[in-house]
Amino acid sequence: MAEGAVQVEQHARALNDLMSEMGKVLVGQEAMVSRLLIGLLSDGHVLLEGVPGLAKTLAVRCLAQAIDTGFSRIQFTPDMLPADVIGTEVFNTREGTYSIKKGPIFSNLVLADEINRAPAKVQAALLEAMQERQATIGDATYPLDDPFLVLATQNPIEQEGTYPLPEAQVDRFMLKVKVSYPSKEEERKIVDRMAGGQPEPQVSKVIDPAMIGEAKRGVEQVLVDEKVRNYVVDLVHATRDPSGAGVKDLDGMLEMGASPRASIYLTKAAKAHAFLQARTYATPHDVKNVALDVLRHRVVLTYEAEAEGRSPEEIVERILAGVLVP
Repeated sequence: MAEGAVQVEQHARALNDLMSEMGKVLVGQEAMVSRLLIGLLSDGHVLLEGVPGLAKTLAVRCLAQAIDTGFSRIQFTPDMLPADVIGTEVFNTREGTYSIKKGPIFSNLVLADEINRAPAKVQAALLEAMQERQATIGDATYPLDDPFLVLATQNPIEQEGTYPLPEAQVDRFMLKVKVSYPSKEEERKIVDRMAGGQPEPQVSKVIDPAMIGEAKRGVEQVLVDEKVRNYVVDLVHATRDPSGAGVKDLDGMLEMGASPRASIYLTKAAKAHAFLQARTYATPHDVKNVALDVLRHRVVLTYEAEAEGRSPEEIVERILAGVLVP
């Protein structure tokens, strides 16, 4: 166990170096970067939501630059077709044969930029790739590269020209991270760094896919006590039956609760969070730290709750406060 603890500490130090390298360009987005690393270590896709200009795309690009691995960017637009994402068969008129032209989904880190500006049929093209880690073009199915991670950005659905993601699509994302405005001090640093007349800082490669693979295997070995596992299940069940879990005043507010996939992702995310803290075991604090990002997009409010101005975040926070911590 002592040897395992040393390896965890070494990997955690390397991942902190990765965060520091990204911090050369990003200002005040430590929470977002942490969630990107949790997704990377857990093989879980990440959805970043926020108004334009909050460095969502820049964060994903910096992560790709800091890791020596493949990267592709897909700019989603209203006139896109599924073939623009997955690829298509191309007919060679001279030889009378078909060849396969693979789309940008065939990479390691895939940035799906402004994913909710494309229609549902294009969004659905990602379903097989995200869940099965394969893509079908014509009659053939092709495995995707390893590692494979979709890091998507979206604008709030109140923005003009957006299409809400289908529930099945949203559920494929391990984490949904709300990106907020920087503080006044952070914004001043951004102005000095990006508009001060100096060359923009660049991110160097500080980690390779082999080390990421070792870290992912280390995350799998993080211990989760039975009480912590029960706590995870209690939280997820509370999204389906709040009163049965002892959470008061939520009756009639939840149209749909989280699926068992939420329990799986919540456990994996808690293990990755513990790993980033250089620990070989997960605690209820790790679960609570990631629970909002795992659950906020998996609870569907009733019409009455929405009319009262409730939000999924508020509901999840009340569940976290109401469920007994072991």
